[in-house]
Amino acid sequence: MATDDNAVTGLGGRYATALFELAHDAKALDLVAADLAALDGMLAASEDLRRLVASPVITRDEQGRAMGALLATMGAHDLTRRVIGLLAQKRRLFALADVIRAYRRLLAARRGEVAAEVTSARPLGADQAAALAAALKNALGREVAVETKVDPALIGGLVVRVGSRMIDNSLRTKLQRLQFAMKGIA
Repeated sequence: MATDDNAVTGLGGRYATALFELAHDAKALDLVAADLAALDGMLAASEDLRRLVASPVITRDEQGRAMGALLATMGAHDLTRRVIGLLAQKRRLFALADVIRAYRRLLAARRGEVAAEVTSARPLGADQAAALAAALKNALGREVAVETKVDPALIGGLVVRVGSRMIDNSLRTKLQRLQFAMKGIA
């Protein structure tokens, strides 16, 4: 069974594909990617922004104005502003994180990279992220676009997802395995 590790699907995938094609035509792939990376960081850091994006109670006009002001403040590319404005107008801002993730996959595929999602218990330093990217490149034999996430529940270690493959080397999983093993002995 053949799989495409960089396939984008669903609502977020459709918007990301449209944004990617428009950005490609405008020769603004990297500018839009930088805008989306900044937005992704803001979403991760701000509970209020996540609430704004996900809340069905906030009107589409309020969401559109708030996102427009945020994008204007960060100096986002016009294409990024228009697509996110469209998401707000269509009441689909809840799919913003999926759009960002799918756009990154499309950009990685365009560059000949494979996308890897790495989750750690604490934020990785620049040296750690670079060493991890180098190790993944060595193991996979291709350039790797690393997307990092933080999940304190892991306690320690990493969870690495590349396409449909996952390597879970977290302390949480090791403790769960130990707990299951001890239950089997008792």
